[in-house]
Amino acid sequence: MNLNFLKLAPVLLFFAGCAGNGGSSTTVAPYLNENLPLEERIEDALSRMTLEEKVAVLHAQSKFSSAGVPRLGIPELWCTDGPHGIRPEVLWDEWDQARWTNDSCTAFPALTCLAATWNPRMAALYGRSIGEEARYREKDVLLGPGVNIYRTPLNGRNFEYMGEDPYLASRMVVPYVREVQKNGVAACVKHFALNNQETRRFSVNVVVDDRALREIYLPAFEAAVRQGGAWSVMGAYNKYRGEHCCHNRYLLNDILKGEWGFDGAVISDWGGVHDTKQSAENGLDLEFGTGTDGLRAGTRNAYDNYHLAFPYLEMLRRGEADLAMLDDKVRRVLRLNFRTAMNTHKPFGALNSPEHLAAARRIAGEGMVLLKNDGGELPLDSVAVKRLLVVGENAVKMMTVGGGSSSLKVRHEYTPMEGILEAVGDRCEVTFERGYVGDPTGSYNGVETGQDLSETRSEEQLIADAVEAAKRADAVIFVGGLNKSDYQDCESTDRRQYGLPYAQDRVIEALAAANPHLTVVLVSGNAVAMPWLDRVPAVLEAWFSGSETGHALADVLFGRVNPSGKLPFTFPVRLEDNAAHAMGEFPGGDSVRYNESILVGYRWHDTKAIRPLFAFGHGLSYTTFEIGNVKADRTTLTSKGVLHVTADVTNTGDRAGAEVVQLYIGDEESSLPRPVKELKGFEKVQLAPGETRTVTFEIAPEALRYYDDTKGQWVAEPGRFTAYVGAASDDIRGQVEFTLE
Repeated sequence: MNLNFLKLAPVLLFFAGCAGNGGSSTTVAPYLNENLPLEERIEDALSRMTLEEKVAVLHAQSKFSSAGVPRLGIPELWCTDGPHGIRPEVLWDEWDQARWTNDSCTAFPALTCLAATWNPRMAALYGRSIGEEARYREKDVLLGPGVNIYRTPLNGRNFEYMGEDPYLASRMVVPYVREVQKNGVAACVKHFALNNQETRRFSVNVVVDDRALREIYLPAFEAAVRQGGAWSVMGAYNKYRGEHCCHNRYLLNDILKGEWGFDGAVISDWGGVHDTKQSAENGLDLEFGTGTDGLRAGTRNAYDNYHLAFPYLEMLRRGEADLAMLDDKVRRVLRLNFRTAMNTHKPFGALNSPEHLAAARRIAGEGMVLLKNDGGELPLDSVAVKRLLVVGENAVKMMTVGGGSSSLKVRHEYTPMEGILEAVGDRCEVTFERGYVGDPTGSYNGVETGQDLSETRSEEQLIADAVEAAKRADAVIFVGGLNKSDYQDCESTDRRQYGLPYAQDRVIEALAAANPHLTVVLVSGNAVAMPWLDRVPAVLEAWFSGSETGHALADVLFGRVNPSGKLPFTFPVRLEDNAAHAMGEFPGGDSVRYNESILVGYRWHDTKAIRPLFAFGHGLSYTTFEIGNVKADRTTLTSKGVLHVTADVTNTGDRAGAEVVQLYIGDEESSLPRPVKELKGFEKVQLAPGETRTVTFEIAPEALRYYDDTKGQWVAEPGRFTAYVGAASDDIRGQVEFTLE
């Protein structure tokens, strides 16, 4: 069945109905004329709509769609999760999949992995590819990407976001949004704002100072809107200043639509709307999922009772709601519709194409982070290694099913074990031991993995069997970490511990004692404790890498891909070394206070001189790089000028590879407290052995600003600054000082 034809049928019928006698002439309504300016079309459509039709387009009519205006040929809008792939079709009123046989998607790596590439070109490739899949599936709004800041390693939803630094997240989200929208699909940037935990996510009130709000938690959203041109933004579940974020006057009206000039639609998170008057007045445009928990629970056929449905209509009829506010909402929904569902010039898209699978594999490989590699343990030599042992449930468990709204149905997910066998199974003996039992289940909203991970052996026997096999192997790869189950990396729950679950530390320690050639591969979206680190020569963070996980992992393990990923967030040694746990609150009670203010992640570690386990920006390679000759083209920067900092980077090893050169800036004499340094630039450089390139960073006064909450404005304060250039936040190779006049 041609869904594209069905979607455009009302428009085609409208054109037919406009034909004169005998079909000799056609009058096209201005709102249907794509040659006219967008705003003129919007005003024409708005003028033709009844009060009831206006209200009808402001709320859901099914689990993932909102109504159009059939009388005018304006089609429905269809949304889809999620940030990593296109969710399978669901039943009209239910969360469970509709059991279509043609809706399997490509699962792209989780956004932590994308952020770890530190490569905006990969963000563009990601956005273009996932946008094509959404377009092929006839979706108008892609509910992603997520750019909430990584405040604590216990947040169960961190894997959906882009790390702890607002500059990094901003640089990565902009190309993602732009490329998605080139397909005539709206990116819906989420969750606006301060959605940094899952515990009491529907009710917790975030108490944060204005400096932290502006400097840490809002910049990525602002970049997505002002630079990326996002067509929609999703409100968060939590409260801020006592108001739910889906109808929060300060966030939506004052900042998003006022200061930033956002012209798109604000869409509620599913179940995030709680008040009709606030929904009418405080900036919400499209209401979805009311009466649900955003995941499983819900009420059937309740759409007329949504806050922006009959209750709002009755307020309007009684004169208790402003008609101008109504028209503003409708304009925004029409604008979204004209850009997406009614855009007849958009491409057709593609699903599960070889190009998309190749993109998923490339992004996954580039995002994997080599945390440790003593003695060059990696890459493994498949010729020298005759007997290879793989241990760990995560080596065989599918990770695309589960985890909340980002759960997917893929045509095939290549597990780590499959990838390893395909890469070297014909050259060495590869065996598997489970080592531990995590979660043997594999279903979510009616999607089944089909895997039988049942186990009868005890914990002790599993470890003993793995140790015996390790003694006979030339090398051991342990694949563990977290999973998508409750209280792991999963929407609606936060982690209960910083350490690895399921007694994995015991397994790793036993394997390290049995075989000195042990590589630990962590599949996760969060930092974890590593009490065994000094006994393990190699550690690789592999993230949740989607459909092509196994292929991408094997590429890195055996040297086909030289790792170049960098951590997008800090790994603390202990949970107490994280600012939210040392100084702030987590998870709080009715309210949660961000007492750490702007000192999030590496800003906290630097300022308090706390050594991390692995620093923000850290990531090794199979080659080596030298960064030096750091210079500035001037020592003084004027209020309207620019300053250039250059550094030479050389590949001093024997393999081609890529290094991320990072620029941080420190304010040496600020009137208000500031971190030691903050990321203000980065460039990923691909170099052949022996090759040198010069990297240039441009510094404008805007990069030196902080938010002065006593004045309510951004300030670039004259004084001394230091530009630091290095390979990680704790690996600075050179610095120069300059003065802002």
